Amino acid sequence: MVSHLVYAAAGSNLGDSTATLKQAVVLLGAEEGIEVTRASPVYSNPPVGPQDQPPFLNTVLELRTSLDARGLLDVFLTTELTFGRVRSEKWGPRTLDLDILFFGDEVIQEPGLTVPHPLAHERAFVLKPICDLNPHLVHPTAKCTVADLLTTVDDSSMRPVHGIVLVEAK
Repeated sequence: MVSHLVYAAAGSNLGDSTATLKQAVVLLGAEEGIEVTRASPVYSNPPVGPQDQPPFLNTVLELRTSLDARGLLDVFLTTELTFGRVRSEKWGPRTLDLDILFFGDEVIQEPGLTVPHPLAHERAFVLKPICDLNPHLVHPTAKCTVADLLTTVDDSSMRPVHGIVLVEAK
């Protein structure tokens, strides 16, 4: 069975975001063909886009999956719906947001699926948590490490949220 190394963003700013992130990790790990191997620390940060919404809690999950990228995306969309995700406003508030950031070193351009995530290289709330997991990860199109990319963005508004454990150490 082929196992793909995946980095995925998980975020929430509606409802009990801590509980949502914890439950989402459990649900994803219970899916056939998905193992959640690690999670970055959780960060609180202001929203991107409309500012009249609560701050986000964000993390990055490291997964191993036998699914292809489209199959994983389908699981992510179903999981978002389980938590009441409604897509009504671009960059609006959400109960749960799951995005594939990196799928191995693959570059994928399909309707509704772009990997690496097209904005990953410019978002501190993506780069900082990935660096916590794998600072030497090379962005497959930027051709530099995520640690190098992190030096090009402002992460000063991000605050670690202590005491949230999403994946127990093995």
